[in-house]
Amino acid sequence: MGIPMMLSMLINSLYNIVDGIFVARMSEDAMMAISLVYPVQNLLHSIAVGFGVGTNAVIAIFLGSRKGDAASSAASQGILLNLCHGLLFMVFGILFMRPFLNMFTSNETVIAYGMQYGIIVLCFSMIHTTELSFEKIFQSVGRMKTSMISLGSSCMINIILDPLLIFGIGPFPEMGIRGAALATGIGQTTGLCIYLLASRIKPLNLQFKMQYFKPDKNICRRLYGIGIPATLNMALPSFLISALNILLGTFSDTQVLVLGIYYKLQSFLYLPANGMIQGMRPIMSYNYGARESSRVRSIYQTALYIIILILLAGTVLCLAVPDQLIHLFSDNTETIVAGRRALRIICIGFTVSGVSVVTAGALEAMGKGIHSLLISCMRYIVLILPLAFIFSHFFGVNGVWHAFWITEVITAVTSGLIFYHQYRAIA
Repeated sequence: MGIPMMLSMLINSLYNIVDGIFVARMSEDAMMAISLVYPVQNLLHSIAVGFGVGTNAVIAIFLGSRKGDAASSAASQGILLNLCHGLLFMVFGILFMRPFLNMFTSNETVIAYGMQYGIIVLCFSMIHTTELSFEKIFQSVGRMKTSMISLGSSCMINIILDPLLIFGIGPFPEMGIRGAALATGIGQTTGLCIYLLASRIKPLNLQFKMQYFKPDKNICRRLYGIGIPATLNMALPSFLISALNILLGTFSDTQVLVLGIYYKLQSFLYLPANGMIQGMRPIMSYNYGARESSRVRSIYQTALYIIILILLAGTVLCLAVPDQLIHLFSDNTETIVAGRRALRIICIGFTVSGVSVVTAGALEAMGKGIHSLLISCMRYIVLILPLAFIFSHFFGVNGVWHAFWITEVITAVTSGLIFYHQYRAIA
């Protein structure tokens, strides 16, 4: 179940990098603009995926407990509520996009690019949240190959359309940064259409009847009980990036750009790891619902070993060829030198972060959303921001980068203890 999602996430991370490369070819202002908009995109994605994770876990737990009607209700209400989330985010996101950008830059060119890109992306909010609801529902019943096909197709359409719409190749209009945003929206629409078509060709073992769409207080409570912490887990990086952008901006715009490039590159590492987590979650939730504690432990250990290997490979890559990685996004010598230094420091914490990543996913699968949120708060707020602020005063910008790996070490130890305590409660 994990391999199809790892492959699709690998393609997704490739899209993130390719998208950045094409935009960077326009100008560094354009690259900085999408770096500033990224937290907004990530927040929307976090809301959709986080609530989808809640839907996924509740469905799998109900199926493991042999409660088919309750599982169908959870799936139906999950889609409806996430659709509403997308509508609200679109309205408020468009209204507050310019004030948000003004917080980080006074460069009118960057702000103009950010507005052009951000508003088009936000117009596809409802499609994106609905697509991700179906993704989690298909995963909850073991239809991982369909998720792989949908996500892979979505990303490939995006990758193909990016240069065509940005630069106006062939019959396509030259749309600049708007083209990158439109390619993203078309890719998301493609993914949703594939899910709808797949559910017609081979129906899910869940039912979508009007009676199941009627809000049920108990099911909604369980959906949000896992979904809200999961959403906050995924939204916290957006908060972290915005806060670090402010801190790094006191040094130079180059450091802000380096942070944006780093998050593009790290998606190539952490998204495949997240694919393994997505494969782990429904199996663990099902066995947790069936009270198979030994299987829960085995699933956790297996996922941990695999993800540590993935992160170890990423560490080697960042230490060996940092210049080449940064050069994908910038030809500026100052940016490459600053990026090399940042990558080599940050990557020290990659491997150990696997413990926190797997533990947070396992706790969500067990319905322990608050415990998972605690781990994410440590990674993205409680430790890293104070450490970055304090270290920056003593070691300059290098202190900010050192805060990353120190945070990962402390959080890994804490998260391991949390999982051990929760596992003993069900063993």
